[in-house]
Amino acid sequence: MTDPTITPERRSVQPVDPGRRTEIDKQRLPMSARPYRLLALVKQDAVVRVQKEPDDTVMTWPHLLTIEFMAATLMSVFLLIMGLIMNAPLEDLANGNVTPAVAKAPWYFLGLQELLKMFHPMVAGVTIPGVALGVLAITPYIDKNPSNKPTDRRFAIVMMTMFLMMWAVLVIIGSFFRGEGFNFVFPWNKGIFFEL
Repeated sequence: MTDPTITPERRSVQPVDPGRRTEIDKQRLPMSARPYRLLALVKQDAVVRVQKEPDDTVMTWPHLLTIEFMAATLMSVFLLIMGLIMNAPLEDLANGNVTPAVAKAPWYFLGLQELLKMFHPMVAGVTIPGVALGVLAITPYIDKNPSNKPTDRRFAIVMMTMFLMMWAVLVIIGSFFRGEGFNFVFPWNKGIFFEL
């Protein structure tokens, strides 16, 4: 029981254990001592707090970062060893008196170079890549299925596979079936004229 000699004024001045404060004790605190949020005048107790932490998560450190560090280290060692074993494919010094043969583009541009060999530059360089990238860009608007399962995303998978297969076929033709002067040759007749 409380002491009847303590007046209400004295009762509010007495220190209250912060863990055992009631709503009435909180209202008696002066305005400067009440806990408020920074961006709005919302009492701290009004915000719902969920104590249960998600059980399907893994901490970034050390689980993820250790794997990424090991992968980066292995890739760096692989590139260092390849750089020590293989020489860079440098050509001779430039000579203004000798016209070089038609050069092949790097492998990632061989698909575009193959299209330029077959079509007008406007069609090969602008229209076909523009239409292909446009179709890939509107694919999420056509296939609005929010699922991540491959069986539910057949349209998106088919579109991306067709795009990659067309690009891969053009790169393979440009890499293995184009010889000197970018002429069409069979690789088993004159060998593979392939450079990275």
